Amino acid sequence: MAARALLATPLLCKELVPDTFALIRRHEAELDRWMTTRLGYRLEVTADTARLAKTGYVPVGRAPRTAGGRPLHQLEMVLLVLVLASVIAGPAVISLRDLVDRVRSAAVDAGIELAGDAAERRALVTALKFMIERGLATEILSQVDGFATDADADAVLRIRPDRIAMLPLPALASSDLLAAASVRAEAPRQHLRARLVEDPVLYRDDCSDDEWGELRRRLGEEARYLDEMFGFVVEARSEGIAAIDPTGSLSDRPFPAGGTEGHAALLLIESLRAASWVPVDHVVDEVGRMAATHARRWARDLVASPERLARRAVDVLVDNRLAERRSEPEPAVRLLPAAARYAPPPGSGGRQDGLW
Repeated sequence: MAARALLATPLLCKELVPDTFALIRRHEAELDRWMTTRLGYRLEVTADTARLAKTGYVPVGRAPRTAGGRPLHQLEMVLLVLVLASVIAGPAVISLRDLVDRVRSAAVDAGIELAGDAAERRALVTALKFMIERGLATEILSQVDGFATDADADAVLRIRPDRIAMLPLPALASSDLLAAASVRAEAPRQHLRARLVEDPVLYRDDCSDDEWGELRRRLGEEARYLDEMFGFVVEARSEGIAAIDPTGSLSDRPFPAGGTEGHAALLLIESLRAASWVPVDHVVDEVGRMAATHARRWARDLVASPERLARRAVDVLVDNRLAERRSEPEPAVRLLPAAARYAPPPGSGGRQDGLW
């Protein structure tokens, strides 16, 4: 349970999950040994914070999400980074107005132009709520929500610069990229095991011939490790390997999923399975037909905008490594092998898991 909690939430705060934090403290040495030797990760535990640093392999395109599961959009991400940069050195207590001034100053230093309009205020509130939900800040006088609709609203926040300093920095510098490449070269088993843990599917094409051969030879041992650490079940096929969480609770974007986007994504698998690269225009047309069929059950705003619904449904498939996109020679989408486990065989009338 402690290992699963750290994998799902790499920054855990005592006041938010006291029972889980107590369990981590109790098994700190064993967890640290597991994470370090088997995954190449690093566990740091203080009096009230546990931080799992996932070094060596960092999945791309996985945006932070709100408590409701929505990924932060670009402006929210920009403002979150500006806020973190503004308070990482303190102070421990700051008014919202002072924080806004610091954010604007940091934006000028970074060459970022901020509009100062209502949309930006809403985005800043979302970024601050993201921090509050994760124990990086606490509202101690009034709430930040009022700033979304009132530019003169104020609040007082207690900031945790010590926790902010524990957050990962993006691997953008060449030295960081070289370090990641070095980890893959020097500890290939750790790297591949981390990919099995972090990615929905590890495909054959993701690996070199040597890496794939080594992984297949040691697959039984890897399966035991992943079951012992996280309760994963390994499924292996000629096209790739997946470490599946039977509970589905560790995925930041479970699949299959309910709701309009999830249902559309599942139907797209059946619609696209006979093709290779499918032009995006065709995908939009298919989604438009689906939306007309399911209009009474699907969200009205998405039914009215097939382009937006198609983009979101494809996002679901891409995030779960069930499909991929290309932009040239024309924008198109195609399914990846693991999508077959959600597609019913021809004439079966139903889904058949485990076939891909």
